[in-house]
Amino acid sequence: MRLLALTLALVATTLAAPSASAAAPDYGRPGTYPVAYSDVTAVAGGRSVAARVHYPATTAGTNQPVAAGRFPAIAFGHGFFQATSKYTSTSNHLASWGFVVVVPTTQGGLSPDHGTFADDLNTGLTWLVAQDTTTGSRFHDHITTTALGVAGHSMGGGAAVLAAARNPRITAVSTYAAAETTPSAKAAAATLAAPAQFLAGSQDTITPVADHQRPMFAAKPPSRQLRTITGGFHCGFMDSSGLFCDNGSVTRAAQLVAAKRVMTSWFRHYLSGDAAARDLVWGQPARTDAAVVFEGTE
Repeated sequence: MRLLALTLALVATTLAAPSASAAAPDYGRPGTYPVAYSDVTAVAGGRSVAARVHYPATTAGTNQPVAAGRFPAIAFGHGFFQATSKYTSTSNHLASWGFVVVVPTTQGGLSPDHGTFADDLNTGLTWLVAQDTTTGSRFHDHITTTALGVAGHSMGGGAAVLAAARNPRITAVSTYAAAETTPSAKAAAATLAAPAQFLAGSQDTITPVADHQRPMFAAKPPSRQLRTITGGFHCGFMDSSGLFCDNGSVTRAAQLVAAKRVMTSWFRHYLSGDAAARDLVWGQPARTDAAVVFEGTE
């Protein structure tokens, strides 16, 4: 009888324990929300910025109602001379995991102003925060105004660092192949209080890790991460190649999955308070990821 009781207790304990898959979702796969987008003019602080907003919706499409609840906001900056449409899969991916993503369409020419681009990113975030209390706005009562993030690729990644250094309300930063900017993103990183993550490609020939992301990572006080995709390349962070592009030893599809997984888990941890994301940010799964080399100080 005693042996039977112990066996039954063991079975009960096993059944009650949460599964590993339940504790750690695959953030590289799309989330559960349908995604819609809306083209807007973000107005804040006397500035006016054209942008597209990707958001969790009741139904996928254009200008659909926002899903029930409040969601953290992220501003995403495009790369030099790159259309914002080349980052649609990343913006949609983040939205599917419960983020409202504002993507300014400014500074797309051959002579962009990096400092102004940083201000454009902050204008987008400030506008979204204001929309939360604006009667009649699509985003009324849908923005978590205390959970703001900034992200971007290449020039947009450097501008994201500048934006975060200028805006104390930003609570997390994650960038793809961030490029040094004018003014200096490296100098801005040294003053940055918000946790920052620098994703890189080991075979990036346009903004090589040693010349761009590593100096920012080294300058940034903790919390900080440098996550390098083995075989990753500069343009592998975009949905398709454009001018000034390179190649790597991993496919674009594989690189995007890895990049989205790392960025999404970071923002889920720091902006959404998702307990399941922590191990994929700072735990063994992050440190032993076969596709992405880990460096970081919490």
